[in-house]
Amino acid sequence: MTRKYFGTDGIRGHVGEGPITPDFMLRLGYAAGKVLGQLPGAKRGGHRSILIGKDTRISGYMFEAALEAGLINAGVDVGLLGPMPTPAIAYLTRTFHAQAGIVISASHNPYQDNGIKFFSADGSKLPDQVELDIEAALDLPMETAADLGKAWRIDDAAARYIEFCKASTPWGFSLEGLKIVLDCANGATYHIAPKVFRELGAEVVAVGVSPDGHNINLDCGSTRPALMLEAVREHGADLGIAFDGDGDRVLFADRNGELVDGDQLLFLIAMHRQQFLGGCSGVVGTQMSNYGFELALREREIPFERAKVGDRYVLEKMQANDWKLGGESSGHIICADSTTTGDGVISALQALRAITDFGEPLDQLKARMKMLPQHMINVRLVHRDGVLEHEDVRTAVTEVEAELAGRGRVLLRPSGTEPLIRVMVEGEKRAQVEQLAARIAEVVQRVGNS
Repeated sequence: MTRKYFGTDGIRGHVGEGPITPDFMLRLGYAAGKVLGQLPGAKRGGHRSILIGKDTRISGYMFEAALEAGLINAGVDVGLLGPMPTPAIAYLTRTFHAQAGIVISASHNPYQDNGIKFFSADGSKLPDQVELDIEAALDLPMETAADLGKAWRIDDAAARYIEFCKASTPWGFSLEGLKIVLDCANGATYHIAPKVFRELGAEVVAVGVSPDGHNINLDCGSTRPALMLEAVREHGADLGIAFDGDGDRVLFADRNGELVDGDQLLFLIAMHRQQFLGGCSGVVGTQMSNYGFELALREREIPFERAKVGDRYVLEKMQANDWKLGGESSGHIICADSTTTGDGVISALQALRAITDFGEPLDQLKARMKMLPQHMINVRLVHRDGVLEHEDVRTAVTEVEAELAGRGRVLLRPSGTEPLIRVMVEGEKRAQVEQLAARIAEVVQRVGNS
């Protein structure tokens, strides 16, 4: 049975064990229709309209039908996009002047999981209060609207998004002469990404493009990049690109079949903007961004700030600073001057633009940033209350930071789901980093289990 899955951008208050049922999705569709249908915005044929897209997992068809029925019952028109990347739904919601967009996806999770994410009319996250209003409306009795909504299928959705992605590059931009492995994770980019890169002139070797409803993210995609890495070596490709199941994350491989993560891609894009596009105002990373990334940006006088882990926090800090670039080492990269949310295809094209303008292979470009060794220890505790504020723990952290002498960092972060504190140390020497992390972890364990 499909489990509940809601990320930081999902409807809150329903995280927990147990299945998401079609009945729940029916009620959710009705609640969303009642709330979103009252917001100001354009109408289609007298009705408010909401778009629904999904990834390729098998439960998406069932949930799509249930959401559609609930929305129509609330008097809302429904545009059906079919399997589409999450960022495509954000773009198409704006394009069609819809009231909102709904994505049925569990992103990088296995096919047994599923869930939903809402986009507002401008393709951004719904305001918190609107989400709370939808939650409250779940308890409303379902009454059939006097003027029922209608459903229509948007047959050219994929073509529209493909052209949008291509238009994010300058006129005349070409990938001719590049041989690229694309791993689409048997997910929502399977019919999008190969066309984008082929139409821009690349020779494409596509893998992970045969979804069957059960194989999304299965030993492929950005969460399991071994398939991409091996394919790059096997086919002698110039590089590889791997997306996750819903297409909002991307990782690369260089020509040697070595992984290039989100921090390295962000650095490449930032470096390109500074050298070729008149400057880079700043970059937002997260608490987990590699310290080598921060140092490399500092050396180039590009401002950098860290947000809490999660794309919503990255975007909030980007907006607060009026910066256009941010992301996570997982490959969730936001290029806010191109689109409103993390977009794997758009981010990949930004990285490829940098590679072509620099005129150097990826393995040489990534060497301009030295990734520092990072070691993390998960410390399981009897209790976590007050551990991070304990004098012994703070003293241990201070002593380790002094030994790192500004060429590394320490991060202690409680797990959001388990009784753990994650102890992470970064520095220039792996053996030192491992020893220092173990020293702090020992103190944390003693304090937390006393």
